[in-house]
Amino acid sequence: MKNYHNLKARALKGMILDALGRSMEAKRWYEENLRLDAFDYVSRIESGDFEGALKLMNGRVSSFIECAIDFAEAGFYVDAMCILECCPDPMPMVWYHLALYAALNGDADYAKEALENAANADSCYCFPNKLEDILALQFAIRYNEKDAKAPYYLGCLWYDKRQYDDAISCWEQSARIDGDFPTVWRNLSLAYFNKRGEKDKARCCMECAYMLDGSDARVLLELHQLYGKLNYAVAERFAFLDAHKEVAFQRDDLYTEYCTLLNDQGRYQEALELIMAHTFHPWEGGEGKVTTQYAVALTQLGIRALNGGDAAKAKELLEKALVFPHNLGEGKLEGAKDNNIHYYLGLAERALGNEEESICHLELAAQGNEEPASAIYYNDQPADMILYQGLANRALGREEKASSRFYKLVSYGEKHYYDQVKIDYFAVSLPDLQLFDEDLSIRNRAHCEYLIALGSYGLGDRERAKKYYDTVLAIDHSHQGAILHKQLL
Repeated sequence: MKNYHNLKARALKGMILDALGRSMEAKRWYEENLRLDAFDYVSRIESGDFEGALKLMNGRVSSFIECAIDFAEAGFYVDAMCILECCPDPMPMVWYHLALYAALNGDADYAKEALENAANADSCYCFPNKLEDILALQFAIRYNEKDAKAPYYLGCLWYDKRQYDDAISCWEQSARIDGDFPTVWRNLSLAYFNKRGEKDKARCCMECAYMLDGSDARVLLELHQLYGKLNYAVAERFAFLDAHKEVAFQRDDLYTEYCTLLNDQGRYQEALELIMAHTFHPWEGGEGKVTTQYAVALTQLGIRALNGGDAAKAKELLEKALVFPHNLGEGKLEGAKDNNIHYYLGLAERALGNEEESICHLELAAQGNEEPASAIYYNDQPADMILYQGLANRALGREEKASSRFYKLVSYGEKHYYDQVKIDYFAVSLPDLQLFDEDLSIRNRAHCEYLIALGSYGLGDRERAKKYYDTVLAIDHSHQGAILHKQLL
């Protein structure tokens, strides 16, 4: 930053020398500046190489604006305007800066025209981020009261600078001027939920955003996630997605959510068919999502077959659950144990009279880390795998080892119930898209109650297990582990 300001000062000195009529000194000064930094646009332009400067800018809007800012800060408003007028992609901020510099140069008519052009420019991909942008936008807000975009852009900039109240105020002003712009309602939803805890207002704003543009799959995803944070029932969330299936299926994450809700409702065959009919691509935050639902669908179908007396069909389904097909776009995590699948394969083989194969699967099901942990990252061992370690040991006649697993689940849940949980600043591999803030301590309590329920089931206390499953589901209607394992009761 020090060198940057030094270069700006050197360019300014050259401009002053020029203004004083000392052109030869200015020329030598510019040449020295360009030896220090070939991308010193001001020095290059002032030295006479205007075309060279434009070529170096290579059509980058930010470069044109930054160069214009350097001229304007030196008081050379006409030069600043000239640079901006050469920008091949006059995005909104180009016009806003043009309007400000025209006004500072005393050209009110040009300033008014530029403000109108700014207000009508395409807002897509316009993300003001410079401190100098604040002045340009504040000028626009003062002198063009009909412009809804200027307060919207300024709100985005304030939010980026963590000036949340100012951001909300700007977005509210924008929405009052033009209530048909979906993105400002979407932004207000995030701000109301995350910064003020006004959940009902957040819901209304996000619903308004999607109502204004029902083709926006990203906003559909955000509204669906908001319904989850507000603990809407599984059937209600599914009905909403199903009503907008055509838009939802444009995104792999929403497609996966749709399949997840099918599994949550016990519609495993439908979920499996949808998963196999789609080619998924990896996405940030999606690690393990679709592969989990693939395995859930097949495992639950296998359990149904086993309970229905068709052990051969159960074996076929469960073996499929161990291998991820290519269309899922993701392989197995290193060290994944699949305790639940091996446990039920062990039972299927035993029902088929294959005791040697049964013991092999049950031994695999009994392996793994037996110490419960918090469920923060997607690659953490799921707590219910410890339940299946215990059930597998029991099936192998090792009741003491089985009980040890179950007691550990209950003990961890009781010990850590009141923990205050925070995500580490450098956390990666989080299991969910963190769009809306949530109280991780409440999530931790649900996790602990889930562990107590699992352990209580293993220890034979079904009444206590049901009580804690119900408590988990009261906190989170979509807690898939509690939904699935409550069925074991």
